[in-house]
Amino acid sequence: MAKRDPLLPHQPRKRFGQNFLHDGNIIDKIVRSVSAKVGEHIVEIGPGKGAITEGLIKTGAKLDVIELDRDLIPWLKLQFGLQPQFNIISADALTVDFGELAEDKPLRIVGNLPYNISTPLIFHLLSFREHVEDMHFMLQKEVVDRMAAVPGTKAWGRLGIMVQYYCEVQPLFPVPPGCFNPPPKVNSAVVRLKVRDKPQHEAKNAATLERVVAIAFQQRRKTLRNALMSLASEQQLASAEIDSKLRPENLSLEDFVRLANKLDEI
Repeated sequence: MAKRDPLLPHQPRKRFGQNFLHDGNIIDKIVRSVSAKVGEHIVEIGPGKGAITEGLIKTGAKLDVIELDRDLIPWLKLQFGLQPQFNIISADALTVDFGELAEDKPLRIVGNLPYNISTPLIFHLLSFREHVEDMHFMLQKEVVDRMAAVPGTKAWGRLGIMVQYYCEVQPLFPVPPGCFNPPPKVNSAVVRLKVRDKPQHEAKNAATLERVVAIAFQQRRKTLRNALMSLASEQQLASAEIDSKLRPENLSLEDFVRLANKLDEI
């Protein structure tokens, strides 16, 4: 098979969820928000045609980029391959061991994430949180709203609870569809996730917390008595000071941690 000419135009592919950012003002705002410095280790997920990559590499930080689309690899090498601090990893970010990538420095992760894998990818990255300083992502605005949600709202759920457990969530700015090629059918936003040194409300076993939250929101319209039937009795809910007649969206992160810790006493 003949090699693809890296100078030829690249057509965005639906199967990779590609929407290439082209708005210079938004690109500059992202790079300024990251504020990378010489000596830091940046990992960019899904560099695409290098719109954000170009600004990041000028900071002098070490830059690893993870790109799934093999047709973009030659183009990225042509653009940035001569920079000594630049490295390409041809892989699916969902399979990358970020702990191994970190070596002796914490990672600062950046990405215009494909919207079709954003949630599982965020959970994958959280599993390597001890190796990560912060993350700056372009995401579907709805996903950012869910990460920054508060109890008692429709957006409050598993994603927001677990991201807020591990990270400080700071929505930065919206990004309209016209800033991309092709324009997505949804609005986007940039968010900063700063990994916490220690959770504000610490679970004895984070795995128990994750399980309680996941099961509670599988059927979010049920009362907690019914949603958590397989995990906790009404007496156990009461001993954790949880009203069993409430729905999962009515509980705070602190409530879920208290319940998880109560279940771990058994």
